[in-house]
Amino acid sequence: MFTAAAESFLRQARESQEEELRRFAARVSALLQGPEPGPEAVDGLQRLHLTVAATKYPRKLDGKFVELLQTVLCSPKSPEQIQVLCAAILREMSPCNDLILSCDEIQDTKLLSLVSSVLLAQENKGEVAAVGQRVVKVLGRRLPEGQSARFLLPVLANVIRLSPESLTEEQTSAVSKKLADWLRYASTQQGMAQPSGGFFSSPRTKQPAPVTEMDGAVATDFFTVLSVAQHYTQDQWLNVQTFSMLRNWLLCYGGKELNTLNPDDTAGMDRPVTSVVSAVARAGQLLPPRERLRDKAFEYCQRLIEQSSRRPLKKDDGDLQKACVIEAVTIMDIICKQDSSYVCRAVSFLKILHSRICGDASYARALLPIAQFFLNHSKLTAVDSDAIYKHLFTDIPAQLFHNPSLAFEFVQFCKDNSQLFTDSSSIFRQSFPNLFKFLAWNSPPLISEFVDLLPFLLDPGTTIEIFHLLLDLPCLTAALDIQLRAAALPASEKAGGDPAGKPGTCLEAFRHPLYKSMFQHLLRAKSAPQDAPESLVPLRLLLGSLAGSPRVVQCAETVPVLLELFFRVVAEFADGSLINQLVVLLLQRSDQLYEIPAFKEDVYRVLGSQLAMLCGLRPALVVELSTEILEFSGAVSNIQSKEAIFTHMVWAVGEYLSVSYDRRCTVEQIARFFESLEAVLFEITQLRPQASTPSCAPRAISVLMATLTKLAARSQDLIPRVSMFLSKMRTFVQSPAVTSVYCEEDLEEILIRATELMNLLKMPSVAQFVFTPPVASTRFQKEVNDSLPLALRMVTQLLEPAPGSMPV
Repeated sequence: MFTAAAESFLRQARESQEEELRRFAARVSALLQGPEPGPEAVDGLQRLHLTVAATKYPRKLDGKFVELLQTVLCSPKSPEQIQVLCAAILREMSPCNDLILSCDEIQDTKLLSLVSSVLLAQENKGEVAAVGQRVVKVLGRRLPEGQSARFLLPVLANVIRLSPESLTEEQTSAVSKKLADWLRYASTQQGMAQPSGGFFSSPRTKQPAPVTEMDGAVATDFFTVLSVAQHYTQDQWLNVQTFSMLRNWLLCYGGKELNTLNPDDTAGMDRPVTSVVSAVARAGQLLPPRERLRDKAFEYCQRLIEQSSRRPLKKDDGDLQKACVIEAVTIMDIICKQDSSYVCRAVSFLKILHSRICGDASYARALLPIAQFFLNHSKLTAVDSDAIYKHLFTDIPAQLFHNPSLAFEFVQFCKDNSQLFTDSSSIFRQSFPNLFKFLAWNSPPLISEFVDLLPFLLDPGTTIEIFHLLLDLPCLTAALDIQLRAAALPASEKAGGDPAGKPGTCLEAFRHPLYKSMFQHLLRAKSAPQDAPESLVPLRLLLGSLAGSPRVVQCAETVPVLLELFFRVVAEFADGSLINQLVVLLLQRSDQLYEIPAFKEDVYRVLGSQLAMLCGLRPALVVELSTEILEFSGAVSNIQSKEAIFTHMVWAVGEYLSVSYDRRCTVEQIARFFESLEAVLFEITQLRPQASTPSCAPRAISVLMATLTKLAARSQDLIPRVSMFLSKMRTFVQSPAVTSVYCEEDLEEILIRATELMNLLKMPSVAQFVFTPPVASTRFQKEVNDSLPLALRMVTQLLEPAPGSMPV
């Protein structure tokens, strides 16, 4: 990034101490106070500027030295380079308490620009207003020979950025008039080169040549930022600067309606005032300043778009053309918002522009402001814009997902127009799988944008498909990688291998009949909720070779964040049927994740906690989905591989499998769940000779014990079985095979919990009250549910009094 010498300078600047800085500033001070500050003073100021700018924290300079910098800055005898450096140092030190600068009496435009830059850096509203007043006053008069307004327009642009309210209505009208002239009436002749002053320089001057277009043709229309010249005149520079600040100026001051109509004139009252003014102006009358600026700006933007069709002689000019098209369309949109009389002219013009550039990938970013324009104005003109939206949302993400700047702007466009995704039949809503390609390829930069956008994509119709998309996001990243590499292959290699054989690599599989439909589903551009996600299982295995790719790993790290948001949003609108679907899919998809160990662990953690939340929203699902839940919780392998999901699922069974939550709950169902979970707990705690003890989390053992106890409390015929089982836990925790696997604290916790549960079951009526509370509807009942550990300890203390205590 930097050369070795630059790195060395930066390191020295950052490491310099306050005392070193003070001594160095004293040397620079001596140089500045010499008879004629020369190259040594310039070098010293450059080093000082680097020192104060190289650190994030502010540097302090002596007050007298700061005063000297201001004096040198404002001195007419100071060389320009030294003035520039003094201003730069003062800006870096802002806000500065020792500042005595004022722009009130400055006549020279270059000096006014430098002093203003220091004053604006103070971020003081009063200073900003004073600078704005002075700049407008200077711009409003005829400048002396050798002075130019080009130094003041950047200052004015900063003023309206920091404090647009600092200019009055009269001042903005005066500036608008000048901006319109600079836009439309800049010279069409090239500027003259400055004479070198050498021995062979000729006093004779050549006739100035006309400016040209980017393809080399002589310009036949007015000058714009896309006109080409070897040397530019002052008014041409003002033209370029005016265009650069035009958008902000129109946004700040272009939208104010003008009271120019006769109160008795009611013929045009149904239209905006500005539309009527424009119509009057086109009838030959003079436009007010703001309207005139809009008119000239609109012509200027049309001219820029026409110029963009020319083939540039230089590549950099082509990039400038594209940037100008984006800016021109954006400005036309602003103008049409402020004055609807321009809409019809702009619509036909931009339709032609879209037809010209839609097939050119290099113009993809320009399609966004075009689409924004039609979103804002198509209803006014009854124009069918679906083809524009369809091309934007279907083709662009699929082809250019790997362009980071386009990805950010595209997602930002979707955020700005998020209301479009509320219509389930719209092109925007149907194309949401394409948006996930941007996220899959550019995960870290786009995560915050997708956090804002995702809630607008979710509704009952898209929930299931987006759930699959989120879980398959790293797999999508890998598939996009393969797609890019396949597209870059030579034509001879794209033919593919033997369709009857098995592909040896991911690239071969991309076009192989066995995998082609899977890739097409994963890389689809439109919503396809009817497609079965099970078809992707072989593809996930195939793409396992890319699981270690940095881009895939980065994408995988964003999934847990989006999953939590997904469930939080879905919980707000999901009905019972959708919650049941989600729970079934959650259990199924836990076996169908991309093979990245850290990714799977994080996803299991999120899915486990969200499973408990879904069960809390709809407790009846434990009864309604008993077959699926029994199948999942009855598999011992799920404890080791999916402990977070298993533990929350078993907890939900113990919490909600009760007639208190669902009157359809029967004793037979409770017995079935009990027998299944009892078998699982027996399997993981059984001590077999010459057999290894299954290693599972102590939390899973504790939750299994608690759930069996809860079920037994609701079907008291089961109490002897669970009591006998709990009584054997002491033998389990003292076994050498177990103590070698678990730490002492975990074993002690398991034993304490087993003892507490066993003691509670000695009082069946108490156990039934504690473990089968009514559905929480009062504060007291809620506190009973939340204080279960306390209840267990109280019962234990009653049944096992401390040694030496007397019974009451």
